[in-house]
Amino acid sequence: MSLTQDLADLAQQTAAKLPGEVQAKMAAAAEELANSGITDDSLKQGDRIPDVTLPNATGREVAIGELLKSGPVVISFYRGGWCPYCNLELRALQQALPEIQAQGASLVAISPQTPDNSLSTAQKHEFSFEVLSDVGNRVARQFGLVFTVPAALRSVYQSLGIDLPAYNGDNSFELPLPATYVVNTDGTIAHAFVNSDYKQRQDPDEIVAVLKQLPVVIR
Repeated sequence: MSLTQDLADLAQQTAAKLPGEVQAKMAAAAEELANSGITDDSLKQGDRIPDVTLPNATGREVAIGELLKSGPVVISFYRGGWCPYCNLELRALQQALPEIQAQGASLVAISPQTPDNSLSTAQKHEFSFEVLSDVGNRVARQFGLVFTVPAALRSVYQSLGIDLPAYNGDNSFELPLPATYVVNTDGTIAHAFVNSDYKQRQDPDEIVAVLKQLPVVIR
């Protein structure tokens, strides 16, 4: 079964469990975000990524520029380990990791979680790729992905036991749009998937297909 189908199944199961009032608030927030134009302002194919150096789950600094010296890099921005859609996506990426690496590429996942919470995510799911901590969404902001969770949705999150300030280490209530970038060795974006609907993610099979089509870039 594909990630796309798994996500659709999860969305259906979740909707069946949530009260109508909660669903209405979530739908209104989703519509507001979709109409904000945020995806139009995010980095796209052909753009060059900024310099990115972030701590991994154990606190070691990881530089995307160094990874690019060995091959393309797949960057997955996710909301956090509290998000079931993100967890489905990251598990699917873990399963596809051998195929990604077979194309000479590496994979990193980035969220605004603190390193401790990123470590919990990585250990819980036994990820063997880098899980990086972008506290304050500094890097996600440079990619044009950051938005503020509206007040009406904050109360919904709290009712579901999701404490964003605790996960992210600040009170900004800012999150990145989930996004997937395939970055070529010269630092340019070969492929970008950005969707304001957090229930939509790039299927790993599509990522592998993009990697197979990348031209060799002479640095």
